[in-house]
Amino acid sequence: MAAPIRLASCSSLTLLASTSSSSSFIFTKFRSIPHLGFSFSVSTAAISVNPLFCSRRGKRMAHTVAKATLGLTHPADIESPKISFATKEIDLVDWKGDILAVGVTEKDMIKDENSKFQNLLLKKLDSQLDGLLSEVSTEEDFTGRVGQSTVLRLPGLGTKRVSLIGLGKGPITSSSSISAYRSLGESVASSAKASQANNVAVALASSQDFTPELKLTTASAIATGALLGTYEDNRFKSESKKPSLKSIDFLNLGGGPELEKKLKYTEHVCSGVILGKELVNAPPNVLTPGVLAEEAEKIASTYSDVFSAKILDTEQCKELKMGSFLGVAAASENPPKFIHLCYKPPTGSIKTKLALVGKGLTFDSGGYNIKTGPGCLIELMKFDMGGSAAVLGAAKALALIKPPGVEVHFIVAACENMISGTGMRPGDILTASNGKTIEVNNTDAEGRLTLADALVYACNQGVDKIVDLATLTGACIVALGPSIAGIFTPNDELAKEVVAASEVAGEKLWRLPMEESYWDSMKSGVADMVNTGGRQGGSITAALFLKQFVDEKVEWLHIDMAGPVWNDKKKAATGFAVPTLVQWVVANSSS
Repeated sequence: MAAPIRLASCSSLTLLASTSSSSSFIFTKFRSIPHLGFSFSVSTAAISVNPLFCSRRGKRMAHTVAKATLGLTHPADIESPKISFATKEIDLVDWKGDILAVGVTEKDMIKDENSKFQNLLLKKLDSQLDGLLSEVSTEEDFTGRVGQSTVLRLPGLGTKRVSLIGLGKGPITSSSSISAYRSLGESVASSAKASQANNVAVALASSQDFTPELKLTTASAIATGALLGTYEDNRFKSESKKPSLKSIDFLNLGGGPELEKKLKYTEHVCSGVILGKELVNAPPNVLTPGVLAEEAEKIASTYSDVFSAKILDTEQCKELKMGSFLGVAAASENPPKFIHLCYKPPTGSIKTKLALVGKGLTFDSGGYNIKTGPGCLIELMKFDMGGSAAVLGAAKALALIKPPGVEVHFIVAACENMISGTGMRPGDILTASNGKTIEVNNTDAEGRLTLADALVYACNQGVDKIVDLATLTGACIVALGPSIAGIFTPNDELAKEVVAASEVAGEKLWRLPMEESYWDSMKSGVADMVNTGGRQGGSITAALFLKQFVDEKVEWLHIDMAGPVWNDKKKAATGFAVPTLVQWVVANSSS
């Protein structure tokens, strides 16, 4: 989840966080990328990088483990899921393996007056099973609803188990239903875990109605669900099991170079999502601003053919007059780090310059407006760096994809919001790097203060478009719930671009208004502005605050991802926004 909204406090309460000991080395395990079952593979050789900017540690992809100094916590060395994917054009009854999983809609499950399936594929499969499939579906009231599944154990046949997995109302023949197919992949992963299956085949009861493009999208969504569903972040558990699932065959969903390319892209995006999850999941005593900066350096070191890194310390931030960012960082013994990664394509000219700016509060105590009382979620404030995790996850994925014609700046102002005698106080006035002054009326609205200087810095890079991401307000969770992020922008075309990218990625965004009249609540009697307005419209006034630090010539969009950054049921990070950011950058590149 994200930051709470406290009924007796200011409206746009800042959220979440993730902290750690600054003396650690890089905290996550260097991982090899899960490979797919075609002939392509990803090189794991690291190339040396500019020693002024980047670390030379580690020669393999992904991320190493930090040495925690608080609590003697040492993350375990775990493996990412490695699943090979293949396509086969064969009859379902001829496939041999552990689990045959068939995705069915409610329409597919309709039976005739003799209780026989009308769907031809299910009818044939049921005949092979002597009517057992229709019998079990009736007994278990399996109708193909979303979330339903049933498994039949079949000794002596080519497949050990047959599973029906519900996709909801049908027919599902558009790419907008990507979430249904992702859920199918997750169900496949869950079934494989439960039965320790090594290989699975996936088929759809009505895939004959699909266009070639929809088959590509569907296979990609299923692969995404399977890869992320197989992955478990067990770094901080004393015991963990290795995933058993090794391969998935797609039956009758096409094939060839286009599908190979699509699945390779999917693999790269999932690699970035897993990094984003691990960054947010890492506890505050492991992931500090310094460790987050080392994670960024590791990306630049590993992919030095397209990335460079620049990490600014406190003195360098002072030279750039980042008083707003440094004001938030002042109370912590873990020094702040200002992270700037830059992606440039290996060949060709650059036509578009983009910036992704992520909020990087590795822990948020609330400061002197400390988070207290039921529902304050201080114990979850490690995920207040969810925006920065999305930015770095996207950076890793794009390093593998290497889109042409686009330069991308990844910017994070990383720090902790703590309490001490040197800390920011209510009533203090901070001066941001663009000269604007801010009266602090709530130290728990710190994320926007760090983003203020990060946005000014991003504009100074000469970019055309900026997307910032932050677990910014509890008000946005109240407005949109835990699954939908709010977006704010004065630019209609940019809104369309990002929403289109989110639809392809299968993530949910909703545009909220930037009501200029609400700015009245943000005015100060002694400074240019205060950092929070009243309780009402808190996510809107937060966006209006950020707007004050964006050059009018630059297209800008803000994503408040306070809700979907965290899955409360699974008690873990979601990796939200990584797929959307990657898709948006790729859409802005030249093919």
